[in-house]
Amino acid sequence: MRAFAALALVAATTVACGGISLFRQYEYEEDMYLSLDGTATLYVNTSLAALDALRGTSFDTNPDATVDRNRVREYFSSPVTQVTRVTTWRRNNRRFVQVRLDVGDVTRLAEAKPFAWSTYQFKRDGASDLFLYLQTVGASARKEVGNVGWTGHELAAFRLHLPSKIEYHNAGPDNPKRGNILAWEQSLDERLRGVPLTLDARMHTQSILYTALWLFGATFVAVVIMFVIVIFWIVRRGRKAED
Repeated sequence: MRAFAALALVAATTVACGGISLFRQYEYEEDMYLSLDGTATLYVNTSLAALDALRGTSFDTNPDATVDRNRVREYFSSPVTQVTRVTTWRRNNRRFVQVRLDVGDVTRLAEAKPFAWSTYQFKRDGASDLFLYLQTVGASARKEVGNVGWTGHELAAFRLHLPSKIEYHNAGPDNPKRGNILAWEQSLDERLRGVPLTLDARMHTQSILYTALWLFGATFVAVVIMFVIVIFWIVRRGRKAED
């Protein structure tokens, strides 16, 4: 067992030193939890280096520097976004942050500087009676950040956690992921070069939660009715036996 553990450690070290990961290396991610009323909760997970390169910020990318959470909070705050949490960690000798935001109206999200590279549509399509979500991610800032340890295997991802049954999407054949999650991915290099990415999804107008609650309620009512019928039948049979 000790020999096996030692070999595994050596293999892991070799892979890390060679710049190759056994796991997918996401350098920039947007995870949106969308509601049918147009509000959303948005999580951004990014290295400070990627944030500087993609959005043109000037955060300190020194891995030994302390992340200024107040500056991160200030950058992501706007009239259309409210930052509720900022957390930090380090991976591959780079500093990362996760920012949790509440969005009051997803169609206005481009008014916030961090998300101005995208255009957003969310509306009800009268012809199909479906909700349409359309986001096009455009050019990045392409800011030079020097050698921060990128190997070329890093990814950027945009994910949608949708509240109702998905009727159509262009996220690819491996979607939805884990139920109602759609994911679009690019290499970090493509995202740096501003290769356009379009997120297109159509969903039903009734939320999955509402449907589940309705089914639960209908089942509960059916059980109560059946219980009442059984009690009535037992009582009636008892009266006939007494007669």
